[in-house]
Amino acid sequence: MVKGDRATWKAKYFVKIQRLLDEYPRIFIVGADNVRSKQMQQIRVSLRGVAEILMGKNTMMCKAIRGQVSANPALEKILPYIKGNVGLVFTKEDPVLVRDKLLENKVAAPARAGAIAPCDVIVEAQNTGMGPEKTSFFQALNISTKIAKGSIEIVSNVHLIHNGDKVGQSEATLLQMLNVMPFAYGLVVENIYDNGAVFAPEILDITDEQLLAKFSSGVANVACVSLAISYCTHASLPHSIMNGFKNVLAVAVETEINFPQADAAKAFLADPTAFVVAAAPTEAVAEETKEEETKEESEEEESDDDMGFSLFD
Repeated sequence: MVKGDRATWKAKYFVKIQRLLDEYPRIFIVGADNVRSKQMQQIRVSLRGVAEILMGKNTMMCKAIRGQVSANPALEKILPYIKGNVGLVFTKEDPVLVRDKLLENKVAAPARAGAIAPCDVIVEAQNTGMGPEKTSFFQALNISTKIAKGSIEIVSNVHLIHNGDKVGQSEATLLQMLNVMPFAYGLVVENIYDNGAVFAPEILDITDEQLLAKFSSGVANVACVSLAISYCTHASLPHSIMNGFKNVLAVAVETEINFPQADAAKAFLADPTAFVVAAAPTEAVAEETKEEETKEESEEEESDDDMGFSLFD
């Protein structure tokens, strides 16, 4: 609701959005379907000191953003995503923190006829507490039931509503009778603008381990291709050097060419028992450790059996 003169209100709105665009490097484009004014107030309170929420007509938001494109051309990337019932959340904080704050402020809601289901709804097997006169209602929904202790009992779990389906009147009535509120509504993050880049919120779930694994896999693929086509790259260079060294070492072993690494290899090949000598100290230490552990265990068992006195004392 506009307070006071509409022209003055619009001027203040444009000044505010321009200030926010200049001040904050990150913008969350959020969907606000089924969010009531009281819930919006609670969300604003929870985000205080972390982010600022701006709602308004899409035409006004687009006009204000176009006015800032000359100063920051990257803002033009936001325009295609401002459609439908959306708002803007401005922040300087970690995007994951802001996303989690928004997810925390969801409110449970009943399934209303005609609404689009945001998630799957499964009715679990249970005793409904309803009388047998309601049996025909469950039969109309193809839900298997039986009468137990004078009330209707749902025999098995029922996938009542699928994600994205429109909720029917019968499904809404059944959930209301069971006192089930299957949906939760709040601000939904649709896209994120961060210093000139726009990406989906799923990107925030990518961990450092996943990034490193993908990068390592990519480097390995580049190295394989480079080695296969004999094209030197940073990824294949260590492998090329190692393969070259193996060839040089093989030639040195078969000839009289000497260098420190080749001399060590020749020494081992000339005296194979050197492998046994090198490994012997390690094996001896392992055997001694094992013997000491066995001895300690046997001593503990003897002390437990004796307990310090005889059966005939």
